[in-house]
Amino acid sequence: MPLIEYVDPDRFVAGTVGPAGQRTFFLQAVDGRRITSVSLEKAQVAMLAERIDELLDQLDATADVPVLEPDNEPLSTPIDDEFRVGTLTLAWDPETLRVIVECLDSTVSVEVGESGEPSVAVDEPDSTTLRVAVQPQMAREFTRRATALLEQGRPPCPLCGDPLDPNGHVCPRANGYKR
Repeated sequence: MPLIEYVDPDRFVAGTVGPAGQRTFFLQAVDGRRITSVSLEKAQVAMLAERIDELLDQLDATADVPVLEPDNEPLSTPIDDEFRVGTLTLAWDPETLRVIVECLDSTVSVEVGESGEPSVAVDEPDSTTLRVAVQPQMAREFTRRATALLEQGRPPCPLCGDPLDPNGHVCPRANGYKR
């Protein structure tokens, strides 16, 4: 199983390509001229940002460290999708004091056995994993940027909460009438 690994990259960000409602979400790690981009679902970005924030709050890992400058730059080009993320894992390495994010190819599945230990099942022998290890302040900046990115989407319908299209949407709470 090929492993793409970054330790303290120059950038680790979430970003999008396309207009609201048709955006493709990416995670991107950049170190010098080396760029790795993987695509994933909006919900995966939201969950990852939320879990990183919770992890850092639990550890109080960013209490006495300087805040990084906000990274509001667009994704680095070229944006070549290495793979579509199927599973995300998050861990804290107490030896190196780093947040570890692993993105597993959608052909990989992780199952938790009766003992509580995860086991990885590879559906294809050439499945790929992206592993990124970042310092707590970069992880906190990742969550700030990801949260801002998620808020830039379409506004929710006041009745059902589904995203509103510019042309209106068929609202299930309004018995299918456009709003």
